[in-house]
Amino acid sequence: MEKSLLHRITLNPEVCGGKPTIRNMRFSVTDLLSLLASGMTHEEILKDYPYLEEDDIKACLEYAVKISDPRTIIPVVQ
Repeated sequence: MEKSLLHRITLNPEVCGGKPTIRNMRFSVTDLLSLLASGMTHEEILKDYPYLEEDDIKACLEYAVKISDPRTIIPVVQ
């Protein structure tokens, strides 16, 4: 089983109004998921946003899976 990448998703009230972001950067999970939904490939995203990593994309997808499952509770770590 692969190790969870959810540690890359951060919730910080000082960054993006507390929205889930990638590694505490001002790049939200929603922004990345929107790029994927628009049809961009992982390679295109990584080229356009060189500060992102492949595992960031995977973490956002894992996060989306978790929050779309009503049986999943994601603890807020401070």
